[in-house]
Amino acid sequence: MDEDVKYMKQALKLAKKAADNGDVPIGCVIVYENRVIARGYNRRNADKTTLAHAEILAIKKASKVIGDWRLEDCAIYVTLEPCQMCAGAIVQARIPRCVIGCMNKKAGCAGSILNLLDIKEFNHQVEVKKGVLEDECSGLLKDFFVRLREDKKQKQQ
Repeated sequence: MDEDVKYMKQALKLAKKAADNGDVPIGCVIVYENRVIARGYNRRNADKTTLAHAEILAIKKASKVIGDWRLEDCAIYVTLEPCQMCAGAIVQARIPRCVIGCMNKKAGCAGSILNLLDIKEFNHQVEVKKGVLEDECSGLLKDFFVRLREDKKQKQQ
């Protein structure tokens, strides 16, 4: 099995965990020397904070494991294209590679709206690979929002 697919499957499992908790299903893993050293999933609603994005939580954990804020030898796998906060954190953490499941046309900052991961004026750029398990990642999000709208509709009746 392709390594990118293997790690994205793990990120998808975490995204499902977020959905089970009522959060938008986004999952993330950080890999160092061919092993997952950190995991995160969206917890904005659960933790009641804007900062509880999958990538931010995983970066925080990976930094503890590595013992440094620089994650220069890591790769980050995320089911949905990072937002501006998460893309900025990826650049700041010096993560060299970002693998994305599906793109986010409304808030994505790895190419959809803008690409914070590849601004030449920054001291660090990130290699990006897009579309790994894209159908599974986007399907999970679509199903979540369909259920959310149905639940909202039922509550209004």
